[in-house]
Amino acid sequence: MSGRARLALCAAAATLMTSCALLPLVSPATWIFQAAFLLALQTGVGALARRVPLARPLTVAVQALVTLMLLTLAFARHQALAGIVPGPEAFQHFSALLRAGADDVGRYSIPAPLSDGIRLMVVGGVLVIGLAVDTLAVTYRSAAPAGLPLLALYSVAAGLSGGGAAWLWFLLAAAGYLMLLLAESRDRLSQWGRVFGGAARTPGPAPASGAVAPVRTGRRIGAVALGVALFVPLALPTFDGGLLDAAGRGYGNGAGNGPISSVNALVALRDNLNVDVDRTVMTYRTDTSDTQNMYLRIVSLDDFDGTAWKPTRRHTEDVPGTFPAPAGLSGEVKRATVRTRIAAADWYAQDWLPMPYPASKVDISGSWRYEPVGRTLNGDHGQNTRGVQYEVTSLMVEPTAHQLATAPEPSPAMKREYTRVPASLPEVVAKTARKVTAGSANHYEQAVKLQDYFAVSGDFRYNTQVQAGTGARAIANFLKEKEGFCVHFSFAMASMARTLGIPARVAVGFTSGTPQADGSMSVGLRDAHAWPELYFEGVGWTRFEPTPSRGSVPSYTQQFTPGSAESAAPKPTFSSSTAPSAEPSASESCSPKLRKLAACPDQSSAAAIGPREDDGHWTGLVLGTLGALLVLGVLLLPLMWRTRVRAVRLGGHGRSEAEVAAHTLGAWAEVTDTAWDHGIAPEESQTPRRTAERIIRLGKLEPDAAAAVHRLAEAVEQVLYAPRPRPVAGLANDARLVGKSFGTGASRPARLRALLAPRSAVRVIWRFSDFRTRLRTRLAARRRALFRRPSSQNG
Repeated sequence: MSGRARLALCAAAATLMTSCALLPLVSPATWIFQAAFLLALQTGVGALARRVPLARPLTVAVQALVTLMLLTLAFARHQALAGIVPGPEAFQHFSALLRAGADDVGRYSIPAPLSDGIRLMVVGGVLVIGLAVDTLAVTYRSAAPAGLPLLALYSVAAGLSGGGAAWLWFLLAAAGYLMLLLAESRDRLSQWGRVFGGAARTPGPAPASGAVAPVRTGRRIGAVALGVALFVPLALPTFDGGLLDAAGRGYGNGAGNGPISSVNALVALRDNLNVDVDRTVMTYRTDTSDTQNMYLRIVSLDDFDGTAWKPTRRHTEDVPGTFPAPAGLSGEVKRATVRTRIAAADWYAQDWLPMPYPASKVDISGSWRYEPVGRTLNGDHGQNTRGVQYEVTSLMVEPTAHQLATAPEPSPAMKREYTRVPASLPEVVAKTARKVTAGSANHYEQAVKLQDYFAVSGDFRYNTQVQAGTGARAIANFLKEKEGFCVHFSFAMASMARTLGIPARVAVGFTSGTPQADGSMSVGLRDAHAWPELYFEGVGWTRFEPTPSRGSVPSYTQQFTPGSAESAAPKPTFSSSTAPSAEPSASESCSPKLRKLAACPDQSSAAAIGPREDDGHWTGLVLGTLGALLVLGVLLLPLMWRTRVRAVRLGGHGRSEAEVAAHTLGAWAEVTDTAWDHGIAPEESQTPRRTAERIIRLGKLEPDAAAAVHRLAEAVEQVLYAPRPRPVAGLANDARLVGKSFGTGASRPARLRALLAPRSAVRVIWRFSDFRTRLRTRLAARRRALFRRPSSQNG
């Protein structure tokens, strides 16, 4: 195997090994087989183009064209000409698939389902990276910069996955890159002689140093580098980060790759509400019958800096056996103790532990930390909720409207921290809050009016497709457009409450979920929710529900308030589906009796097993790809044959007498064929000198090119007639100069004709005809000999 072929294989292997880092992102991982097959075809096309050889830019162009045709065959064959040639419809289909893939990436948690859009993004991305690596490392012989596209591919995968086996993907990617570097070094050193082969071994011990020293040194350096990259970080101290920090971690070292974690929990919440398949996040059993108010709270966002709502970074401690009493809750408020047993799904990896609020005790195994102000539990040192089972003892606080209405003013410290609004908050927010709550006697009445304004009287529309803006301007836009989902409603109400002097924050978690036939509750992705919590002294942090058609409206906001009419808030609702749809939901079309018997159709299951296009016909894909490559190869055969012949003719040096003749005649044949390709047919009966004059006259060659043709003609005459032809330097350069002059003087159609359909390629047909004639003559002679032999034996 040649050095360049070995380098091409190593480049493809490095790309494929690095792309393995994408495996945890998508399920199932069958896309890797398609990517490997297409990558092998792309590498093979590059090897053939370099074998011809083609110019470097032309080699890259041919690989890119074949890659586009392969992707067209795999993803847009119904919109393409002959199933492989992309046209406007194919490009539109590609664009639609990429948009759908981008939506799926934002919609699903990891691992995302292998939709057509995601598959195009993954497979196409691997091929683009593979083309870049092959171009840098093989075509341009520079393997070191080829690490940049490999690093880009690995960085994207590592930044999204954050799985426990990240060290394995790093090891594969690094090993592939080191293998590529060693292959290039071996190829470069081999040009100096038998560097890696060494001299013949002699009896006795091997010498301390030898020809294989560079390889051994490179391997040792690579091993040391991998060891440092893998094991040194394990010995470094870890640092606790804040919730929703730049690394996407919470308190401690959790991975934070669940549905409501990472850098922007609120964007992830919107994506969960828009999923096509409502995957089950967790199931639970509780000893209370009031499951409508069983919100599973994850974290509270209490710091609004004008750009985003986020949790305040606070100190964490070990999980206590019994949590302290909730802040602000007095003994006069009615409460009930509730025990809830929760089981998280195996795929649900979330830093924060979903719990009913306020929790007073948590029985859970693993490494967890307790944040006392927000009363949350956060995974430490990689701990998350994947598959965990735990029991939570919590309080169900039942304040009355009178207790909330007569609540005293909170402490100055509480008001200072939780009524702060940024200077960038538009004036329309506070102005709208004062207008909506005009005539209220206390903070409780103001809170209820704000809730009713969003849920009933303000003509707001619930729409999960609206972008989840978190800044101050986003709140003003929401008040103007009056369209959004729970993030907008909760942010707007919390901000408006703060402008009125009411301590407020936003909680993120899940609504109560859907009851099951066995008495348990099932919580899905579409149950993700955000709601405002307002603080009342003597009651503590109190939930409100401004989002229409979501969750349940608390009973204490529907009672008569002092000095006001009955609140117009809607009655408690209970729904697990939040995606707008014109079709009746399962809960609407299924009777209570059928729901009790678990005989209702499961929308999630229907969506999961619904009909979809089967793109797994590998046999058809392989045959179609090979057929397309065959058609493309046939079309490019004249170009490749002509390029190969030119390289052979002009590649000799003419050192011996035999080589001088072959090299000179090859350069002359190249000039005559170049003239033929541009319309000057050869005349074999003329002498070299007359042929040169004819080529110069009809081709209208420039003086330099004309002189080159004369020099070639003189060299040919010397080969044909001189007893000992002497070498003439520069014949190959003269032939190239003539070809360049023809290309400069010809029109663009003539140049394309000479490049793609050279007339001199007919020599292939002539050679094949001569070979067929010789073969027929030889077979006929053998046949006559066979017939002659029996007759001679009989005589």
